[in-house]
Amino acid sequence: MSEIIQNTKQAGLHDDSEGMEQFNTLPRRIVTVYLPLAVFVFVLLFPFYWMAITAIKPDYQLTDYKNYSPFWVIEPTLEHVKFLLFETSYPGWLWNTMLVSFASTFISLAASVFAAYAIERVRFTGARVTGLMIFLAYLVPPSILFIPLAFIVFKVGIFDSRLALILTYPTFLIPFCTWLLMGYFRSIPFELEESALVDGATRWQILTKVILPLAVPGLISAGIFAFTLSWNEFIYALTFISSSENKTVPVGVLTELVRGDIYEWGALMSGALLGSLPVVILYSFFVDYYVSSMTGAVKE
Repeated sequence: MSEIIQNTKQAGLHDDSEGMEQFNTLPRRIVTVYLPLAVFVFVLLFPFYWMAITAIKPDYQLTDYKNYSPFWVIEPTLEHVKFLLFETSYPGWLWNTMLVSFASTFISLAASVFAAYAIERVRFTGARVTGLMIFLAYLVPPSILFIPLAFIVFKVGIFDSRLALILTYPTFLIPFCTWLLMGYFRSIPFELEESALVDGATRWQILTKVILPLAVPGLISAGIFAFTLSWNEFIYALTFISSSENKTVPVGVLTELVRGDIYEWGALMSGALLGSLPVVILYSFFVDYYVSSMTGAVKE
């Protein structure tokens, strides 16, 4: 064995790569690991920090930068939060956003599961072209789609109602969820489905008892993305909703807390901070499923 290694070195075939040794020294770890990580964390968390301190900062400190630091708060107050919760329709906006987001996510996931399964597993003629067209439909900007959708919403008679948002949000959620689930269904081995067919299982039984249990991480990942997109959607909610009691958080905070050239900065930041908490909590609960969906499904 030693002769083989010696002959290999003499032939110039030895490996001089450092591998992970490049991170052994402290200066290199600081430059390659700690410093980029610190910049990333700062950029990611600073907006939340700014919202938090603005939400509890008194009005006289918001613009007086000569006497008070913009990055810290003295004598914090909860007046902005109290004003937001008890003197505006924010609780109603929050309920509308949650209802619309959950309903539209459920409808989109149900439709996307059938579409993705049919395209990836049934193998009908033109399946790939259909999948490509669905993905291209997701790339169409909502700023173009809301014009014909507004005409349909008016004709159906659901304008200025939460049902208008529940039925229009799937127009951009279904293509995205279908495209995401197509990739996840593709990673599930076909042998499992073929074995179920040999045992006499129907397509419905295969979908409900074989594919969906294995695709739970993919479903959760698609659900998180769909919920986030519907929670933060602005154009459709601004176009199809006019009354204050039916507005969602993104639209209500902007249209009701900005009066001409007067900005209620404390209430605005409080609304943005409270409005982002449900999504943060959702991600924190399902982060393991989200990561596993990014790494694939069942390995052959």
